Amino acid sequence: MSNIKGKSVVNGAVGSGAPTSRNKDLNSDFVFDMRALGRQPGTFRDETRTARAPAGVGSGLVLVLADADVTLDLRFEAVSEGVLVTGSAVAPLTGECARCLEPVSSTMEVSLQELYLYQPGPGEGEDDDEERFLDGDLLDLEPAFRDAVVLAMPLSPLCQEDCPGLCPECGARLAEAGPGHGHGGDVDPRWAALRRLDVSDRSNDRQES
Repeated sequence: MSNIKGKSVVNGAVGSGAPTSRNKDLNSDFVFDMRALGRQPGTFRDETRTARAPAGVGSGLVLVLADADVTLDLRFEAVSEGVLVTGSAVAPLTGECARCLEPVSSTMEVSLQELYLYQPGPGEGEDDDEERFLDGDLLDLEPAFRDAVVLAMPLSPLCQEDCPGLCPECGARLAEAGPGHGHGGDVDPRWAALRRLDVSDRSNDRQES
């Protein structure tokens, strides 16, 4: 059910048949049919749904797995230029700790506020990266969701804020090895030959010459 000017209406009750669209995937959970909203400025419709996350959201050490459950809590409001979308999205994150490379998982919530125009203005095109447009009767929220999540993702996710990372000598996870972890006088055999160099003698030779 949706609220339009304070009245409860069934989603999709306005209009009949399939929504008009030129190129949107009607099966995407991020595509919304705006026929029930109409174009009278001030009308609105609230909708909550669980959507399957699209592939490729995130990069590097953290991402939202494809088909993971994303909770969308949205309001669609008709304005003179188009449809204003406000609300939030809650998505699960999966990745690796930037210090010790252990698996990490968490949940993030992002705010959404996007204006989808009915049609391009003078001198504008629908491929304008700075504007979003309705596709016939359909509104595709996926690009706005991607942008909001990627901008809010941590650049260096951590398993815990004080994660000590890995031992530079052996690669052991220091959180598990404990504060007493060490290698004493052991030296990487690749650098052992440097210990036999007498740097001070060579420095004196240069000064005498």
